[in-house]
Amino acid sequence: MEQYVITISRQFGSMGRTIAKQMARELGIEFYDRDIVEETAKRMGLPVSVISAKEENANSIYFRRQYPLGMGVSNMQDEIFNIQKNIIEDLAKKESCIIVGRCADSILADSKNRLSIYIYAPYEKRLQNCTEILKMEEKTARKMIREVDRSRELYHRRYCPEYTDAFSNRDVLIDSSRFGIEKTAEILVKLVLDLYGGVLWTNG
Repeated sequence: MEQYVITISRQFGSMGRTIAKQMARELGIEFYDRDIVEETAKRMGLPVSVISAKEENANSIYFRRQYPLGMGVSNMQDEIFNIQKNIIEDLAKKESCIIVGRCADSILADSKNRLSIYIYAPYEKRLQNCTEILKMEEKTARKMIREVDRSRELYHRRYCPEYTDAFSNRDVLIDSSRFGIEKTAEILVKLVLDLYGGVLWTNG
């Protein structure tokens, strides 16, 4: 089986992270998301909470209110991005894995055996996922969908010069509401196995 890396980008509430974790379990490969934040915090000597708050939010209203005069916010976000870029490149070289978010699709665009996936869903379905699966209040869910999607869009436009829309650097776009979490993961796992070989991982 060839070594490969899967990058997952997603709309907030599309359950893309949950789907990515299920794919990693079924494929028997590593899943990286929060691990990248933790390693970034370690390399920068900062609390994980600080990195989490800053990594994708320098362009948000919240961030501008928190740091109205700038105070090096742009430089800090640039440093976070560059460190995460190095971490992502190292992970992709080390082993087959799934990497969620953080412009991994663009960072690894020239990598051999990279499959870039974008998971999306209609707004009302994402709102339903937020309230029923993620147990969020509806008002909070609507705010998060709006602000997180906007933040991710701005983040891509800032750090990925070639980015224009959801099609940029993506090989597969899939509507998770059309198939559900389990089936979406199953479809994507079968695609990965078809492309790179291997067998499904079982716990039995």
